[in-house]
Amino acid sequence: MSKRTLLGMLTPSSNTILEPVSAAMLAALPDVSAHFGRFRVTEISLRDQALGQFDDEPILGACDLLADARVNAIVWNGTSSGWLGLQRDRDLCSAIAKRTGIAATTSVLALAEIFRATGVRRYGLVTPYLDEIQEKILPNFEREGFTCTGERHLGDRGNFSFSEFSADTIARLVREVAASKPQAIAIFCTNLRGAPLVEALERETGIPIYDTVATAMWGSLRLAGVDPARVQGWGRLFREVR
Repeated sequence: MSKRTLLGMLTPSSNTILEPVSAAMLAALPDVSAHFGRFRVTEISLRDQALGQFDDEPILGACDLLADARVNAIVWNGTSSGWLGLQRDRDLCSAIAKRTGIAATTSVLALAEIFRATGVRRYGLVTPYLDEIQEKILPNFEREGFTCTGERHLGDRGNFSFSEFSADTIARLVREVAASKPQAIAIFCTNLRGAPLVEALERETGIPIYDTVATAMWGSLRLAGVDPARVQGWGRLFREVR
């Protein structure tokens, strides 16, 4: 029996973009498969109820179920540490590894790793979030050593409706942010249809674009010992970042 690599992917319950996009990324890798666990996330805001969605226990409970499938790595496909602070994800990954014995990463930690690996200090940011969320993300990334040169956000609170924004809307925001001349652009939400646009927008703007669905895939493949360069057609991230 040939060896398979299984990626355990945690996703918000209302996310409808992540699974089909992840499957498309892995279409040419028959030995790698993605397996999804969900926990309830329906609103992105700073209300106590919304913040409580990201408490550890529901996430760890979903990880327990993924661990039953003996996945090779676990990745949190969410951007909550953008407004909660990246240390939140570092602590979560430690807790997942301690509880399941499986190494873990997140979309946001992978993005920060990519920025460091490529020398990015000035970035552009595209999100669907409310003002109050965007205003938390910028200083949290500043504390990590990354300065935002330009940002756009759509003022939406959540989370299912993020998937309903059109490709044209997302592309417009990327172009507007590109005008600030960042070293890279982050499309920051795992329920936006940004990843399929990356190849064309990178050619158009000449700027690397890191979508957080793609950063999660990149990080989980590396963690599982699979070369991310095997993923083709999804942007410079997979071709260039080692």
